[in-house]
This record gives sequence, C-alpha cells and structure tokens, in this order.
Amino acid sequence: MADTTGAAPQVRYEMPAPHVARIVMARPEAHNAQGLQMTYELNAAFDRAAHDDDVKVVILAADGRNFSAGHDLSGDGSKTWRDFETVGTWAGFDAAGAEARYGREMEIYLEMCERWRALSKPTIAQVQGKCIAGGLMLAWVCDLIIASEDASFKDPVIDFGICGVEFFNHPWELGIRKAKEFLFTADEISAQEAASCGMVNRVVPRAELEAVTLALAEKIAKKPAFALKATKQAVNHVQDVQGRRNAQMHAFSLHHLLHAHNELIYGMAMDPNGLPEAVRDKVLARVARAKAAKAG
Repeated sequence: MADTTGAAPQVRYEMPAPHVARIVMARPEAHNAQGLQMTYELNAAFDRAAHDDDVKVVILAADGRNFSAGHDLSGDGSKTWRDFETVGTWAGFDAAGAEARYGREMEIYLEMCERWRALSKPTIAQVQGKCIAGGLMLAWVCDLIIASEDASFKDPVIDFGICGVEFFNHPWELGIRKAKEFLFTADEISAQEAASCGMVNRVVPRAELEAVTLALAEKIAKKPAFALKATKQAVNHVQDVQGRRNAQMHAFSLHHLLHAHNELIYGMAMDPNGLPEAVRDKVLARVARAKAAKAG
C-alpha cells in the first residue's frame, strides 16, 4: 500500500518502451537512500509490473549521481511501520528485546528482497555512481546489472560491527575469495572489477547507460513471455539448490547476533565508531532521545 502520510513519492513508474517497465528511485537529494517509504513504494511498483501482462521486462534505475547510498541511517522521520501495509508474515515490530528488530528487518529487507528476486519477469539494474551496502541488495535482486564506467560497489558494514548486509549474496555475486576480501576490507570495487567477477554484465559510458539498458530490455522483451519466466526460475533454482537460501538465513542470524552484541556494548544496533561523522552525530542524538524518552 502506498505511503499514507502524504509525503512526496520516492519511486516513479514508467513505460519507456513496449513491454518494458522502468522503476526509478527518485530521491537523488538523499542519494536514493532506502527507508520505509521507498521500500514499500518499490514493492508496490514491482507488484504492478508483475501483475501487468503487457510487461515482460523490468528495469530498476535511479535518479541523480548515485544509484543508492543504502539504508537510510538518518531514520524514517515520523513514519513507522503502521503507515504501510506489510506484505510478509513477520510482525512484532514493537516487541521488546531483539524480536522487534529481527521482525522488522525480515519484513523490509530480507524477505522483501526475496520477493523481488522471485519476480516472475526478467529484471535489469541500471547502476550509476555509488552503490553502497543496502544499495547492493537492490541491484543484486535483479537478474542482470548494467553499470556505468563510473559505478562502484561497496559493503562497509563490517565497520559498523555487522557481518554484511541482510541479503547476504556476496559469495554468489563475487566468488568466495573475492567476497571475503570485499567484506574484510570494506573497500569499494569498480564496475570493471565487478564485471570481471561476474557480478556486472556490461560496463558502458555514463552517457550511454540508459540507452544501452533500455535496448537490452527491448531485446529480451521480444522473447516469449512464458519462456522468459521459466528460464529465470530455472536459473534461480540452481542457486537455491546450491544452498543460497540456507546460507543466507545463517548469515541473517549472525547479522542479528551482532546487532544484539552492539546493543550491549554501545547501546545501539551498530558500532558508532564506523559511521561517517555526520551520520554518527545524528544516530547518536536519536539514540540519546530514545533513551531519555524511555527514562521519562
């Protein structure tokens, strides 16, 4: 369900060519950081494309300089989960202890990504600029990734005391050894390096990114719709029988163990020492306000 708070839309839905839908993250002023509103608007857009029999291919794109800065660590403003209609089976978002965070991240991150990965139609991520942490999840759920020459990819959450983003697909995207280096160092990799690992399909000049992505979508859209759906399901199933889903659930459990550890050590879900200074100050101020409200 759309945002009920009257806020400006953060996602745009377009039909740039016959049988091709384009979902555009439209929050360039925040580098397309993903909060509750964007999550549910993305989900509604993916559902719209899935339910439209005229759509055969879906592009996920983004306005502005960067594809996505990841999760919005500045918070969701005045919005809570009650402003949106949940789509999964997890609840308890206001429960005590670890239950609330586990349920919330299961709903808005892990299971939402699983829904989008399982979309029956081919999807293409059109990536420019920075693709960081939660932004990786948005690109990784897509079947193909076309990146501009200036694109780069990074998962720095080990600096925050966490073992990678919730949709833990690193080994399948990069291979085991490169995934370990990517996570251990928190270094960014270029579009060219990502392509050499098999994570990115094509690297193109920034000025050609939209046109190349659309041309690829149009080429795929000429294929029989049911054959496209079946082929996608077949390839996704290969990953799953290799253990992707079981391994991802184990990583998700470790992710939440580390959240709980950080709560005990720092009084918040992540190690604040690894956050950028501007974000760290905002996060620490929010934690202080929450503690004061609870004490009062």
